[in-house]
Amino acid sequence: MANSLKIKIRTKIIFGYVLVLVCLGLFLLIVSGRINSLQQEADFIEQRDIEVHNLTHEIEKNMLELETGQRGFVITGDPAYLEPFKLALSQWEMNYNKLQQLISDSETQLANLANIKENINKWIEVAGQPAVRLKRAGQDEEALHFFIDDPGQPAMQMIRSQFTEFRNTERQLTAERIDAIKNSNDNLLISMYLLWAAVAFVTILSAFVISKSIVKPIRQVTEMISDIADGVADGDSLSQRIKVNTRDEVLDLAENTNKLLDNVSRHAWIKDQVTIMSALLQSADRLDTLARFFIYKVAGALNVPYAALFINRNDTELVKAAAFADPDGEPWDKVRDRFAPGEGLVGQCMLEKRFIYIDDIPPNYVRIESGLGDSEPSSLLVAPIMFEDHVLGVIELAMFKPMNQESRQLLDQLLQVLGAAMNSMLNKMEIQQLYREAQALNEELQVQTEELQSQTVELQMHASEAKILNEQLEAQKDAAEQAAKELEKYAEQVEQSSTYKSQFLANMSHELRTPLNSMLILSQILSENQEGHLTEEEQNYASIIYKSGSELLSLINDILDLSKVEAGKMVIEMDWVNLTELPEVMRGYFEKMAENKHLSLEIEMDSNIPHVIYSDSMRLHQILRNLLSNAIKFTDEGKVKLSIGIVQSLNTDNYSSDNGLIAFTVEDTGIGISDENMKSIFEAFRQGDGATARKFGGTGLGLSISLQLSKLLGGHITVESQEGAGSRFTLYLPMNTGKDHSGNLFLVPEVAATIEKTSH
Repeated sequence: MANSLKIKIRTKIIFGYVLVLVCLGLFLLIVSGRINSLQQEADFIEQRDIEVHNLTHEIEKNMLELETGQRGFVITGDPAYLEPFKLALSQWEMNYNKLQQLISDSETQLANLANIKENINKWIEVAGQPAVRLKRAGQDEEALHFFIDDPGQPAMQMIRSQFTEFRNTERQLTAERIDAIKNSNDNLLISMYLLWAAVAFVTILSAFVISKSIVKPIRQVTEMISDIADGVADGDSLSQRIKVNTRDEVLDLAENTNKLLDNVSRHAWIKDQVTIMSALLQSADRLDTLARFFIYKVAGALNVPYAALFINRNDTELVKAAAFADPDGEPWDKVRDRFAPGEGLVGQCMLEKRFIYIDDIPPNYVRIESGLGDSEPSSLLVAPIMFEDHVLGVIELAMFKPMNQESRQLLDQLLQVLGAAMNSMLNKMEIQQLYREAQALNEELQVQTEELQSQTVELQMHASEAKILNEQLEAQKDAAEQAAKELEKYAEQVEQSSTYKSQFLANMSHELRTPLNSMLILSQILSENQEGHLTEEEQNYASIIYKSGSELLSLINDILDLSKVEAGKMVIEMDWVNLTELPEVMRGYFEKMAENKHLSLEIEMDSNIPHVIYSDSMRLHQILRNLLSNAIKFTDEGKVKLSIGIVQSLNTDNYSSDNGLIAFTVEDTGIGISDENMKSIFEAFRQGDGATARKFGGTGLGLSISLQLSKLLGGHITVESQEGAGSRFTLYLPMNTGKDHSGNLFLVPEVAATIEKTSH
């Protein structure tokens, strides 16, 4: 049990310090105990002896008060003198008892104190009490005669003498106690020196033992590691191991150093094997010879009873190139020598480019034979031979027991050496093949050179003709470049003219709206006729002016919006748009208009519609108002319906999106649109036909502006219609629920259209 107990260095050091501290503690305990004893003895001398002297004086004082009180009462007869007499008579016994307790450790002093008590009682019985009784009985003459004779005088003198002797004896005892304390102090000093010497000896001994158990193994480890670091360690030194008898961290250091030596020895052995293998493979001049050299050497180095090496042939198959102890005869005639990639463990190893380990091989998998007998292996290993992540071959090993980590490391490094050697051999073979092909090509090239020389004469004849043709092509190229420059200049002029037109329309629309607004306000005031100055006909004229002015203002606003869009100055203000309030807003706009035409206005919204989207609320309302206004305007009977829903994707000729879209669909039962007019309804200043314009009015700008606004919002408008059966306009907007989708929304129409066709 003692040898198996592991004591760490820290524990040893702590134990040494604890031992020293324990010794110092015992030292301090003994010293403090002795000091306390001396202090108690000193306190005893100080308190007891002083108290003894005080009590002796108190008793003498009590006797003096007894004597004084007795004489005063006998002489004067005044009872007041009896009070101190009575008080002293009771106190002297109390003081006597205290004094007796203090000197209970001294038989001599107890005997002396008993004699004093006897004389005190004798004085009280002979002199004190009798004189007081005579005086109380009125026998003054007898009392005075008794006082003059004073039979208690000898007892009182004896008491004083005895107290003096008692105190002298007590002083002598005190001197003896002081001498005893002095001797104890001398003994204490000697004990302190002896204890200090013992603690010093134990400390030095423990430090020597602990340091020796630590330093010696560390010195061995240091020397060994220094030899390894300097590269001077040989096989003999690497085979040595450090032995330590202690069971502490030094033992751990020694064991770890021994493990390090094992690893260094193992790496040295692996390095030697790799060096030998490299030299052996360098001597091979053919690929099959290289394979045989490797398979024989690896079988001997790893103590493997069976091994086979397969070489990759143009990444189409693996062919066995060499084997060690390859079985022959039945049933081993069925053992395959070729594998396709992914076929069997060999082909699978080529595809996965990793080691494949299999333990517990089933019976009759393969048999290892020798002159003495045969046996079946229990483990199988298949490993790829690689160079720069390309599989050059596969090796298969069969073993009687699983391969240990050291052998796997050696095999891995040997396979790396083999991969490099095989790659070098293949490159060498390829270079030789290329050299042979180059020689053949060189011969062919000489033949072709002779043919080219004969063709050179013909080429020179064609060169003059080609030169004339090149001059003609250069002239045509210059003419084409000049035409392209003129077309580019014309395109710039057309674009500048379009810009001037849009800017002119925008400026003129703004200039027209200012006086028109004043005219509308004045005509509205006149039509209301609040003062009653106008006749009914004049009021009707004012109403016509107001209505015509409003239609003109609407036309100017449409022209202004269209010009802003075309000029690229339309500003889209993106913000959160509340879709839940959209039905009420649209009803507020068009419910009265629908009632006036006896139409049913229906608005439906799917329950899964998000409450808010990120878009331009004003432009969204403007598009929906245009679509609903057109639907009501071109419908005489039936209904107009607004439906709001979600579609997952949309793919048309001009727009495509695989993300979720919100669809605003406006259906009506109106006049519809013919097929020939379907393509032109979104053009500015265009309606279906002249009859429609004359009957229903309007400028034909609403749908054009709505389409451009939908593009600016990142959406699209589609139309489905049948003449005489109504129309169906659908506005598609991105279902943006955050600001991260708004990056491409502030665009001019041309850019937005380009994004629609290319980015979706």
